[in-house]
Amino acid sequence: MNNTAVDPDSTTAPETVAGVDKSNARVQEMFRQIAPRYDAMNHVLSMNVDRYWRRRAVRRLNLEPNLPVLDTCTGTGDLALAIAKAAPAGVDVVGSDFCNAMLEIARDKRVSLPSERRDVDFIEADSQALPFSDDHFQCVTVAFGLRNVADTDMGLREMVRVCRPGGQVLILEFSRPTMIGLKQFYNFYFKHILPRIGQLFARNDKSAYEYLPESVGQFPDGQALADRMVFAGLADVSFTPLTFGVATLYVGLKPEAAETASHPEKTDAEGGGC
Repeated sequence: MNNTAVDPDSTTAPETVAGVDKSNARVQEMFRQIAPRYDAMNHVLSMNVDRYWRRRAVRRLNLEPNLPVLDTCTGTGDLALAIAKAAPAGVDVVGSDFCNAMLEIARDKRVSLPSERRDVDFIEADSQALPFSDDHFQCVTVAFGLRNVADTDMGLREMVRVCRPGGQVLILEFSRPTMIGLKQFYNFYFKHILPRIGQLFARNDKSAYEYLPESVGQFPDGQALADRMVFAGLADVSFTPLTFGVATLYVGLKPEAAETASHPEKTDAEGGGC
């Protein structure tokens, strides 16, 4: 099914939704506090479906030998490590995040990789000001982290800037199901059940798992996020709902110099469950 996108030649930015506090200080401190139990919480709260979503993301990457890959907002490094496992020879993987406590866990997990796959660097960096040169990485990815960036459009522009022309920008993010019944259950679970379960794992005064439904509820998904990707400079943007729309996988290409961006396209949603 094709969907209408913003005109790539338009000079009007997509509207920004205000509300949830995503200031760097708040988000950084929140993730510092929950870092030790972050992986366990994610796997329990998603019933391990998050692992499947990451596998789907890695399969969408067109990885070539001897060209680097960047995973921004890498957190504890799950997507970066999964890319490293699947990458051909000579692919250096970099994971960046502005929370050092999360990166320490990622570095510890790196030892689980085969020795020939451990060429993964984890560096502390703000995704709104990435410390890399233009046109450097063959793929730039982010999984469940873009909604935590204070300025979504700036984060997208930075991902596009450091991606090589012809390279991929991939985003894996929570979204809101539209199926009758599932939509109501999902909203109830996110607003009332998930925060209480999350607090059993991470007792902190920043209400991390109250932040989660707030951030998902106010973050653009589907066509709206695809339009922002086009506005940031990407072409051939497509998005695929996963697990009945609980998450969505977005992929766009950085155009060659002479190309222009094209409209996003929604691919067929999954028919079954996980």
